Amino acid sequence: MKKKILVCGAGGFIGGHLASIFKDDKNYELVCADIKPKEYWFQIFDNAKNFSLDLKEYENTLKVTKDVDYIFNFACNMGGMGFIENNKAECMLSVLVNTNLLRSAIENSCKKYFFSSSACVYNALKQKQTFVSGLKETDAYPADPEDGYGWEKLFSERMCRHFSEDFGLETRVVRYHNIYGPQGTFDGGREKAPAALCRKIILAKKNNLKQIDVWGDGEQTRSFLYIDDCIKGTLDVFNSGFSDVFNVGSEEQVSINQMIEMIEEIADYKVKRNYQLDKPKGVRGRSSDNSLIEKNIGWKPNHSLKEGLTKTYKWINDQIEGGTNIDKFSKSNIVK
Repeated sequence: MKKKILVCGAGGFIGGHLASIFKDDKNYELVCADIKPKEYWFQIFDNAKNFSLDLKEYENTLKVTKDVDYIFNFACNMGGMGFIENNKAECMLSVLVNTNLLRSAIENSCKKYFFSSSACVYNALKQKQTFVSGLKETDAYPADPEDGYGWEKLFSERMCRHFSEDFGLETRVVRYHNIYGPQGTFDGGREKAPAALCRKIILAKKNNLKQIDVWGDGEQTRSFLYIDDCIKGTLDVFNSGFSDVFNVGSEEQVSINQMIEMIEEIADYKVKRNYQLDKPKGVRGRSSDNSLIEKNIGWKPNHSLKEGLTKTYKWINDQIEGGTNIDKFSKSNIVK
């Protein structure tokens, strides 16, 4: 018998990529849900059952989870650092999505539930310096996560844990570290650093500009995970027998300045940097420690940052050169 899979947030970046894995698999019946109108979904598939509705409402979660076996929850209001620092209440409201999906999973006897968490849950005291040691899963406690978005993710992780303990629902949780790649936001205020910097350098080259704006001093460090590696890690954790929380990220930590240099090489175009010290910068340094997931599940990334940026740069450049409707990837007033 076919398994029925629900992907929530399927109109967004990671959810759209995951849905594309299942869309032609005859072993699964695919259901996709997102709050955005369907014309603004990053990817949409005609052979799936597609819902455009607000999953913060319990009645809607009951509707989309009916007869579903597996739920993947990517639905949340989020974006890059500029967005999450200036929209804390909106980010916190995503807790309603996870809570009502969990309630509906029990009501509709769903078999397994996946929640996409974030490296923003980690204790800020461990992220005060550049090129810090990779964050281990235990570093989330004692709790001091990113205000707003990070607290919502940490609370929702615990909701999954307690629904598993109290109701027997099998849950899986991963903490993503800066996922990037094609078919994602690259303009409009919600984009993350890799896409934003690719876009800036593409436009600088196209318009013969010699300078780009950079948020902060460029010395803040992060690790970035290419989308294909993210999807593989997601499915490996989901299909495993482990209910632990796992990092799904890269251990290749770079400064923003180093990433700019990589993109300059890809573009074959050099720019000066106008450092904007008044812009949101987030923590000083953050990277993933993958020892737990490597030991228990055997997953690790296959793409270097340079390889992933090369593919991402080409895709964004193709969108800009081809005159793609950027609104599809940048609607700032629509929850992803």
